[in-house]
Amino acid sequence: MKVTQHIKEAKGKPLFSFEILPPVKGKSIDSIFKTLDPLMEFKPSFINVTYHRSEQIFKKKVDGSFERIDIRKRPGTVGICAALMNHYKVDAVPHLICGGFSKDETENALIDLNFLGIDNVLALRGDPPKNEKYFSSDPNGHTFAIDLVKQIELLNRGHYIEDDIDGGVNTDFCIGVAGYPEKHYESPNPDLDLMFLKNKIDAGADYITTQMFFNNEKYHEFVKKCRALNIDTPIIPGIKPLTSQKQLTAIPSFFHVDIPNELALEMMKCKNDKDMEKVGTEWLLAQTRDLIKAGAPVIHFYTLGKPHVVYNVMKEIL
Repeated sequence: MKVTQHIKEAKGKPLFSFEILPPVKGKSIDSIFKTLDPLMEFKPSFINVTYHRSEQIFKKKVDGSFERIDIRKRPGTVGICAALMNHYKVDAVPHLICGGFSKDETENALIDLNFLGIDNVLALRGDPPKNEKYFSSDPNGHTFAIDLVKQIELLNRGHYIEDDIDGGVNTDFCIGVAGYPEKHYESPNPDLDLMFLKNKIDAGADYITTQMFFNNEKYHEFVKKCRALNIDTPIIPGIKPLTSQKQLTAIPSFFHVDIPNELALEMMKCKNDKDMEKVGTEWLLAQTRDLIKAGAPVIHFYTLGKPHVVYNVMKEIL
């Protein structure tokens, strides 16, 4: 079922979804099931599975020279989506990214997803390659998420890259895109960032999932600004538990989001990560309750490494 259909059929009832990373290459899918098994008690409407571009490393050869090779440390997004749908009978939402993929590879991935009966995709530009400051695309790929949205929308109308495909099947993907309540770090200013988002919606995107935030007012203000621009699609808030001293600096640095002063000061009082996790859990619970009260269509949890915290919050909510 499409994400938008889940929302429509809920008729205002709060929905929940989770996000997971593929395991590192060589690891079993059992780690995914171990993460999700407890959380499935709460009947999520869908589960997002991230996609990761390949990394370039230099491997020393026998003659002493170095060879540059591409490796993908977390493969398996499509296979994991199929496994989740089979194992849990739940809808899966694979992420599709621009970085590291040609248009042909993207089309082939979409064909695979269509064969598997996957109804939703989250179209993202993706991050720069590891150890590089700036984003770079495949020479035959997309540079911006809007171009990926356009390709998916064209395939939904039966338009393939090869012009001589006669009677090509129309796919029917529900397309999600990312929104940034605190602005994408590369956007010149918040107004232009919202304009870029509206352009993605106008190109065919059906819903928005936000970058994580820790101040709900940022989300509420973001929704208001979107509505003022006639962006009427569902805006799903994405939230994540803050659970350690390291995250106080790592999350703002990597994700370019602010930690509210009240939360930061409380966590700085903690003597260890156990105490910090308790503070972070209480904050996540308060965020969740406020978002439900405000009528958020879905509460999307970035579980990434802390499923028990999300479990404890969900137990309090339901």
